[in-house]
Amino acid sequence: MQFGITFKGEGSPERTRYLVRQAEEAGFTYSWFFDSHILWRDSYVTIAMCIEHTQTMRFGPCVTNPGVRDWSVAASLFGSLAFQSKGRFDIGVGRGDSSLRVMGKKPANLSEVVDFCDKVRSMVRGDQTVYSDCPTPVEFPWANGYELPIWIAAYGPKAIKVAGEHGDGVVLQIAEPMICKWLADQTIKAGVKKNRNMDDYQVMAAAPAYIGSMDHCVERTKWFPAMVGNHVADIVQRYGTDSSAIPASLASYIEKRRGYDYQRHGQSDNPFLDFITPDVVADFAVLGSPDQHIEKLYRLKEAGVTQFNIYIDNGEEEKLIAEYGKTIIPELIN
Repeated sequence: MQFGITFKGEGSPERTRYLVRQAEEAGFTYSWFFDSHILWRDSYVTIAMCIEHTQTMRFGPCVTNPGVRDWSVAASLFGSLAFQSKGRFDIGVGRGDSSLRVMGKKPANLSEVVDFCDKVRSMVRGDQTVYSDCPTPVEFPWANGYELPIWIAAYGPKAIKVAGEHGDGVVLQIAEPMICKWLADQTIKAGVKKNRNMDDYQVMAAAPAYIGSMDHCVERTKWFPAMVGNHVADIVQRYGTDSSAIPASLASYIEKRRGYDYQRHGQSDNPFLDFITPDVVADFAVLGSPDQHIEKLYRLKEAGVTQFNIYIDNGEEEKLIAEYGKTIIPELIN
């Protein structure tokens, strides 16, 4: 299993550089950044900075979307960062829930996500590329043939199908092993049905992690199921609570959900947290003692998860990274 960390973009440049270097030394292989340009500072400026202070760490947005940049601008940005990092750059792609809805815009549909992935890959590689907003072919004369790895964020059956058919990996914003297995299996199945070789396909479980007493851990991470809930609510609204297309356990916890404030996306002071119960928080995140982390991560690994990506902003980042590097990562990579 590989390990990653994800930043919201709130920390100082000095602190972010320090934490990324610490994580690289501890054995983390990925550093991801939320790409919601209004809620947080632009992530790519920080990524470029961190590239210059690391040797092996891979970087990328988790996740970007088709709706906030002209596609040639996005592709040029990604290709430039891949060149600057000597090939240490991936992207995660989603529909753009937080970055678009906060502006009153609708997230992209899945056909746009697929087209964005295909066209951006092509441009980064250096191929002549035509897309809907640009009828004249785009070709970067400086491109060097880089094959951009793309992870697609998914929950619902249609998004899972898209991730399996078009992604190099899937982003699952949850760390509940049974749900991860169900979603991962559906993703792999979709790729196989499309006659893709899925042997090297990557499955990411992205969620907070916290070390300490369970009560304290739950209190510090209860914002996360609410953040996940806004995605699940869309799926349940479309397919219904009794649909076989989604796991019952994924939908049941949002029955008492009243809403979601995108201005406080991913924040512990979001006003719509009262429907979250301690057992849901414990299921969706990785919490407790180091031994409890190891036990749950083994279950995630057995469920098909290839990367555990920690939403790192919890106020005790150094302690968490150090414990993972000392105890947890050595156990899981053997």
